[in-house]
Amino acid sequence: MVESLIGFAAVLVLVLLRLPIAFAMGVVGMVGYAYETSTAGAISMSGRLLIDTAQDYGLSVVPLFILMGLLVNKGGLSRELYQVSYAFLGHLRGGLAMATIVACGGFSAICGSSLATAATMSKVAMPQMRRFGYADSLSTASIAAGGTLGILIPPSVILVIYGLLTETSIGKLFIAGIVPGAVGILFYLFAVKFTVARNPEAGPAGERTDWKGRLAAVRDVWAVLLLFFLVIGGLYGLFNFWPIHLTFSPTEAAGMGAMGAFLIALARGGLSFKAVKEVLFETSYTTASLFAVLIGAWIFSNFVNIAGMPEALLALVNQAGFPPMVVILLILVVYLLLGCVFESLSMLLLTVPIFFPLVISLGFDPVWFGIIVVVVTEISLITPPVGLNVFVLRGVVEDVSTGTIFKGVTPFWAFDILRLALMVLVPWLVLVLPNSM
Repeated sequence: MVESLIGFAAVLVLVLLRLPIAFAMGVVGMVGYAYETSTAGAISMSGRLLIDTAQDYGLSVVPLFILMGLLVNKGGLSRELYQVSYAFLGHLRGGLAMATIVACGGFSAICGSSLATAATMSKVAMPQMRRFGYADSLSTASIAAGGTLGILIPPSVILVIYGLLTETSIGKLFIAGIVPGAVGILFYLFAVKFTVARNPEAGPAGERTDWKGRLAAVRDVWAVLLLFFLVIGGLYGLFNFWPIHLTFSPTEAAGMGAMGAFLIALARGGLSFKAVKEVLFETSYTTASLFAVLIGAWIFSNFVNIAGMPEALLALVNQAGFPPMVVILLILVVYLLLGCVFESLSMLLLTVPIFFPLVISLGFDPVWFGIIVVVVTEISLITPPVGLNVFVLRGVVEDVSTGTIFKGVTPFWAFDILRLALMVLVPWLVLVLPNSM
């Protein structure tokens, strides 16, 4: 237990010293494992993990979903999602910010990355909100907050990694994210209403679109709906009827989604040889970065397990006599604090190997815990001082200060806390869909 705590503290120190999280977890894990066993054992364990990760068929789902999201971006589907959202909501006070959030939710359903969602939607929505005189704080906050939906609404890369780390069904995790994702969109709309109620000038009403224009906008998003139905429908056997019997594994669904996104982008003229080269390079770079962090996390996890931290935590909880829900609340507090220092994926990989055995031993559902962890991770994407979505947006919209974005995003993460409490206290909202599969 003591060795594990020292290792955890060492990772924190190395990260604060700007060492990449993958190397921080890998180095500390190797040193700790060598201390618990031997240097030869640590080298052997690390080499085996490296080879196993490279050869793991299940991990192929990660680059395929990343490729799908990048191809969707090249196909220009984000603009059409924004236009259909604007057609129905733009005439309301704060309606353009609401349209941005709804469009982010739709884009998340075919992207799976929060950072990509925030960066893409900023280029589409920010010019429109500025044209109608929206406050920069509300404009940027709606994009940053809406972008967080990318890691929850399926397909989600983080849910895939959680499933691989904990051997939890990725299919159940995906479908479990739908209701919390919808609740997140609804609560963000409430946050916009709250903001414009306090300051009506922050979000003036836009132009009203007639029903003819609305129907035309809906027709333009057929490709988005088709791609989402292809991936999710195939994953859950919606095509499994006579004479067709098709049910995809997560990897097969990702492959079909990537191919579908490629054909859509090609049909729309969004792909040139240069664009394809850029997409493939970015997919390779992102995948390599994720795998490096994943390998480092597994090395650190092996050290933590051999040092006996999960068993020691369980014994400590039993000795203290804490009710299971109190333990969950304490874990969530830890996540909220770590979210002020770590970015989302690093926090997930660092903590899940420690907390997951404890949570399961207390009788909680692994699918429910996975969704709760992702919702907490969403909050960390928009809370200071790290707030990765905020800094991504700051890089795209360079004339808006980081302080302005953080000020505008405060109501959004406050409503996120309410959503988190709702998911914790009413687990049915998370488990109703996976339990009905």
